[in-house]
Amino acid sequence: MLALVSLRGRDDLTDQVFAPAIQGLWPQFALHDPVADLYFGDPHFDACRDTAFAVVEPDRPDIAVGRAFAVPFAWDGVPGREALPDTGWDGVIRWAAEDRALGRKPDALSALEITLLPTHRGRGGSAVVLDAMRRHAAELGLKHMVAPVRPTGKEAEPLTPMAAYAYRVRADGLPADPWLRVHVRAGGRIERVAPLSMIIPGTLAQWRAWTGLPFDASGPVVVPRALAPVLCSVEHDHAVYVEANVWVRHVVPG
Repeated sequence: MLALVSLRGRDDLTDQVFAPAIQGLWPQFALHDPVADLYFGDPHFDACRDTAFAVVEPDRPDIAVGRAFAVPFAWDGVPGREALPDTGWDGVIRWAAEDRALGRKPDALSALEITLLPTHRGRGGSAVVLDAMRRHAAELGLKHMVAPVRPTGKEAEPLTPMAAYAYRVRADGLPADPWLRVHVRAGGRIERVAPLSMIIPGTLAQWRAWTGLPFDASGPVVVPRALAPVLCSVEHDHAVYVEANVWVRHVVPG
């Protein structure tokens, strides 16, 4: 069994969840979304520590075996927020930053990431963490929980449109994608694709450093672990990655 420990007042666990053992599980390019600074940068991260967690085993509560990040935001009755944004992960982080600046009271929680060490995968741990996050939303008095899900199996099909991939189902009616399947088994409902969920721009030198690829010809570049091709322009010395995610809506207990 796994548990969540808030990073509020836990610098020891904060250091662990951002150490290479866990941070390094993500592809390097994925760590350079500029919007992420509105969550992970100063002073924003300190304001979000109540919904930023180390994943631990109960008998070893001081050792992180993963991490889980979420952000509270205001949803009901906010003009322009009648639907979840096409901008997905980036968009909900922007919404939350705007709410903090304006002093809006949140009524919803968006999961942003659940990452476990390889030694703790494949044993139902992600579902346990997701359920704990739902219960935490209830404890905070929030009414809604959503997630811009990054389907794990999509890495193997970067040329397939997300709208075609996300709605594939198995014979039992559950999503074909493993991570979407975890969410649906936990009671989540796929709402729709967020086509502009993460946008990562960079110079060609940056993309070469992040990926080890030459980026020496204009056009789409298939990058390992990317969900879609990176669009490269040699003439303009830049490349841009646009990642679609899938909005899933969960029921908050109580």
